[in-house]
Amino acid sequence: MARDIVRGTAAWKYFGDFRDGLLAGQVLVLQVAHPVVAAGVRDHSDYAADPWTRLMRTGASLSIYVYGGPAGARVEASRLRELHRGFTGVADGRRYSALNPAAYAWVHATLVKVPVDAQRFFGHPLSTSELEEYYAQMCDIGRLLGVREQDLPPDWAAFERYYDEMVSAFAPNPTITTLFETIRTVRKPVRWLPDSWWRLHARAQMFLLRATLPPELRARLGLQWTAADQRRFTRFARWVRLVSLPIPAWLRTAHMRWIGKLNVWFRAHPRAYRLLIRHNGPGARPNTHLS
Repeated sequence: MARDIVRGTAAWKYFGDFRDGLLAGQVLVLQVAHPVVAAGVRDHSDYAADPWTRLMRTGASLSIYVYGGPAGARVEASRLRELHRGFTGVADGRRYSALNPAAYAWVHATLVKVPVDAQRFFGHPLSTSELEEYYAQMCDIGRLLGVREQDLPPDWAAFERYYDEMVSAFAPNPTITTLFETIRTVRKPVRWLPDSWWRLHARAQMFLLRATLPPELRARLGLQWTAADQRRFTRFARWVRLVSLPIPAWLRTAHMRWIGKLNVWFRAHPRAYRLLIRHNGPGARPNTHLS
């Protein structure tokens, strides 16, 4: 068992860092690159039609694990597993389940990796001791979620080997193609946003996706990456680093900590949630973390 996730520990400092959001496209692609996850998203998620609601619900759910306290995390984990039991279907002639142990573990693995990658690209890489603490804490969260012990590599070095092996086996699929099209064409979340700004946002999302995907997977997906692209990304990453490093960790994660605590409160006051949000509960209908 790892140290509890409290102020100052590795997961507390890095999991909710606002820079993690720069890898949103990357993590979505990596998740649906898994064929079982891709089938589940194809059959059970409406993220292409309403991605903003789905994204907010996913963030609400994830915030509970790290910042909502142990009791809140246990309740949310139980709710997620119960919802996923119904996400079944047929892909390539074989039945699948969203609770397929390997696919379930992979979704968790992508979320474990994002904060580490975000610091590598846009901050300072985690030290060896930070990586050990962070990974141990995220394994505890994985156990709460129901990831099997045998699907949790014993340490960070083993996790990286597992992660690289998984990525090396992935290939293009129709769900990834749909995701790219959604990023390029999805409607604005608010009408007052200028169209030119929204088109720029879509291009920026695709650029960051190409920049941060593992290079071998980027190539297999047919995404071009030039020396000029790398120079632009290096300049952008340097700018993000310069702007964000003076900001203390407690402020970089404030939004996720607030969301986590708010959603725990909503769990205890469901009538208030239904009145304010007009929905059944925070994080409802999370579809393989792409909800």
